[in-house]
Amino acid sequence: MTPKQTFYENQAKSIITKMQARKMEGYYCPDKESARGKILELIGTDKKVVTYGGSMSLDEIGIKEAVEEAGHDLLRREKYVTPEEKAECFAKQTLSDVYLMSTNAITLDGELVNIDGSGNRVACLAFGPKEVIILAGMNKVVTDVEEGVKRARNFAAPPNTVRLSCDTPCAKTGECGNCLKDTICCEIVVTRASRVPGRIKVVFVGEELGY
Repeated sequence: MTPKQTFYENQAKSIITKMQARKMEGYYCPDKESARGKILELIGTDKKVVTYGGSMSLDEIGIKEAVEEAGHDLLRREKYVTPEEKAECFAKQTLSDVYLMSTNAITLDGELVNIDGSGNRVACLAFGPKEVIILAGMNKVVTDVEEGVKRARNFAAPPNTVRLSCDTPCAKTGECGNCLKDTICCEIVVTRASRVPGRIKVVFVGEELGY
């Protein structure tokens, strides 16, 4: 392993230990391929309803296709277009067996920091689906919650606004403009712990993933 890979593994193991006190589970995988396999292992072999929140990280490891190939029912949110259909999709997501997502940041102490526009992603993280599996590249690690919020607003939100064609200051300047019009930073949620032991699982990847 390279020094950077060793550092990532050691850092992840330290965070995972702290997450245990927060009743969340953590796993470390050195690369995308092993992370995809670990997520499938965590979902299990029994057929389940699996869905997901918007995440470039999930797309980068090809987990959606792998879930379908494994025989699970994948609720593809892209198929729901109208406001009525989207509302139906969000309702179904809350009743799913497994919810897949990434996180905008995770602190060295094991807390999750997420910013959301419509709120469906952070809502499912907090309540609803039986299990939540989070894919997190080691580029998402920050020192504390304050740095996590700064990371979400200045490094995650700007490229997402470009991807989603949002008319926001950060889409033009690349840094947070603390805007309200057309903002995708509506909800800021810090997950300190899981009320249900083991419901939230974080798969760390020793690579950079997503925004």
